[in-house]
Amino acid sequence: MIETQVSKGIISTYYEKLEKNLNLDVAIVGGGPSGIVAAYYLAKAGLRVALFDRKLSPGGGLWGGAMMFNQAVIQEEAISIVREFGINFKPYEDSLYTIDTVESTAGLLYHAVHAGATVFNCYSVEDVVYKNNRVSGVVVNWTPVLREGMHVDPLNIRAKCVIDGTGHDSEVCQTVARKNGARLNTVTGGVVGERSLDVTEGERQVVEGTKEIYPGLWVCGMASSAVGGTPRMGPIFGGMLMSGKKVADSIIEQLKTP
Repeated sequence: MIETQVSKGIISTYYEKLEKNLNLDVAIVGGGPSGIVAAYYLAKAGLRVALFDRKLSPGGGLWGGAMMFNQAVIQEEAISIVREFGINFKPYEDSLYTIDTVESTAGLLYHAVHAGATVFNCYSVEDVVYKNNRVSGVVVNWTPVLREGMHVDPLNIRAKCVIDGTGHDSEVCQTVARKNGARLNTVTGGVVGERSLDVTEGERQVVEGTKEIYPGLWVCGMASSAVGGTPRMGPIFGGMLMSGKKVADSIIEQLKTP
């Protein structure tokens, strides 16, 4: 019966996909543009990477642009990334460019998956795996389970590195700080007593999170600006793309160094 074949096909292939991603090189929490870009470059480098997003449609705030005007502004510094993803762009003024946010979000996701990254939607990360004084994975559950407050046990995903791409709430960073009695330093960035986070923001609002802020924990995009005490950036997305690539480059260098 075709009905049974359809159900069996969905269940069996999903099970294979989930089982394949129980042990990762990199787990990315949050499917905004920076997280997706990081997933693309990490997968392209041959690392096993999965991205977990709590929403039905990953993409973060990029889908809606600004106030649901589905256009965004990109700095010239990020145009090389836009080109690599095959996204159309138009010159605007002062070395700024505009993109269609629906095309851009779809393009980022398409290329990340085709590079080898796995995207899990409707997943919430409720905790981290913590081994030998290092963040070593994430604890996941279905988003509806947590929203409904149901008592359903989660699953553990092991990972050599975890990226917090949850946006301005920097949820993974806050979890790590709470579990270990650490205090996030919102002035200089990073966790007090641990490695610091490099955050640079000038007039062009380029955010670059390139270092671990805790062993095994990295940040990118809006989460990196939040940990550094930087205000909400708004619909200028070039910094988000650059942050994702820079974090990916740093992790690739670390994991591939003997």
